[in-house]
Amino acid sequence: MAKWLVKTEPSECSINDFAKKPDTCIPWDGVRNYQARNFLRQMAEGDQVLIYHSSCKNIGIAGVVRVTRSAYADPTQFDAESPYYDPKSTQEQPRWQAVNMQFEEKLPQLISLDRLKNTEGLEELPLVRKGNRLSVMPVSEGEWQIIRSLQCD
Repeated sequence: MAKWLVKTEPSECSINDFAKKPDTCIPWDGVRNYQARNFLRQMAEGDQVLIYHSSCKNIGIAGVVRVTRSAYADPTQFDAESPYYDPKSTQEQPRWQAVNMQFEEKLPQLISLDRLKNTEGLEELPLVRKGNRLSVMPVSEGEWQIIRSLQCD
């Protein structure tokens, strides 16, 4: 199983939203970057995902969810009322993907971006590399283990 990290603004969808409905699968939609979309296409049922809160006061990794449905056509691209509407997408040729995810755990304490940047072994993690703004990114098994060990410190 692969490991991933997704960025989200807590005001839009946070680890708390997942925790409030632990038995509910939440669609991860609205991704409008081609490279991030391509990563969504690679996600498979059972993959684990770190939820990273961004664009807020306390940024960092807040919890873990798992993929419950692999990539499918993002329905928001067809909805003219949605901010994620894409008039160039068609049912026959959808441009954007979504996955469904479900709650696994909320971390006891947020793992801050500063802490991630200063942790040996995470130098190649796309999140900490300068200029990387992707909202979906792979996490290697080694990086996953390092990150998970940080919650125990």
